[in-house]
Amino acid sequence: MKLFEPVTVGNITLGNRIVMAPMTRCRATGNVPNELHVQYYGQRADAGLLITEGTSPSPNGLGYARIPGLYNQQQVAGWRKVTRAVHDRKGRIFLQIMHTGRVSHPANMPEGARMLAPSAIKISGQMWTDRQGMQDHPVAQAMTEADIRSTIAEYASCAELAIEAGFDGVELHGANGYLIEQFLNPLANQRSDGYGGAAAGRMRFALEVTKAVVDRIGGERTGIRVSPYGVFNDTGAFDGIDEFYAELSHTLAALKLAYIHVVDHSAMGAPAVSPQVKQLIRTNFTGAYILSGGYDGERAEHDLQAGRGDLVAFGRPFISNPDLVNKLRNHAALTPPNADTFYTPGPAGYTDY
Repeated sequence: MKLFEPVTVGNITLGNRIVMAPMTRCRATGNVPNELHVQYYGQRADAGLLITEGTSPSPNGLGYARIPGLYNQQQVAGWRKVTRAVHDRKGRIFLQIMHTGRVSHPANMPEGARMLAPSAIKISGQMWTDRQGMQDHPVAQAMTEADIRSTIAEYASCAELAIEAGFDGVELHGANGYLIEQFLNPLANQRSDGYGGAAAGRMRFALEVTKAVVDRIGGERTGIRVSPYGVFNDTGAFDGIDEFYAELSHTLAALKLAYIHVVDHSAMGAPAVSPQVKQLIRTNFTGAYILSGGYDGERAEHDLQAGRGDLVAFGRPFISNPDLVNKLRNHAALTPPNADTFYTPGPAGYTDY
């Protein structure tokens, strides 16, 4: 089966084409990875590639309670234990860099941190805070050009620290309504300067972040995740979206990235991603293509054989099946996850499956 064949991504060879998708799990007390993370990722190291939960490059990007960061040496030390555990089991692991932007609340951020976004547009709904319970999203500050420059530098510094901590590479989170996608999507970006307006302006932040990271650690150690047609965090489709992502993927290809990871949340009720835009991205991007979206083993094998992608990401099945690779290989029944423990602190629903 192609799913279990080795594949080269960037400058590394993966033992199979199964990717553990990045999933927020909220176990990093004090925003520092701990022994639970070591056990959690180590348990799942049979995947060809592990992608970590979203990890902030700055105190400003810590939108959710108990998510990890990677911007100081304490966090480097915590993540180094994780990468060592994965490498000891012959696994490979990328850090997902996620700045939440306007998807945040001050109660989840350290003193002095700032909620930043392309534009001062409040998003709907509420988020959990450990100190105050459920709270409405406040309005973030519209970023100045100085804020943009310093944030780009934070992404590059985080990528460098990831390599110091032993990661094989990084994935830039340009999906699901977080900061990079906030710049890409006109529903969140209403700027009138060079970082907004027409398509080229809205792509600029994503491209400058990616180039800064590539300049720091190399394109072969850099991937990016995108979510055309995603609706998470008040995003959604817009006029010209297929052409926009076709051009974005073409421009990203020039940076010789390791992979592009395309999110399709239609299995969770979001609009289906246009097959046309998937094919345009596949055609225009020269690195590896990671498929995602409610896959089981049979469908994953079918789409790999059809050439729709090079690897397949599995999310929730990995939560409750640390031995997912073996179960897929043997067509074994999967243990269902307990959604009540997706984001709770402690080992329950995290390392005890």
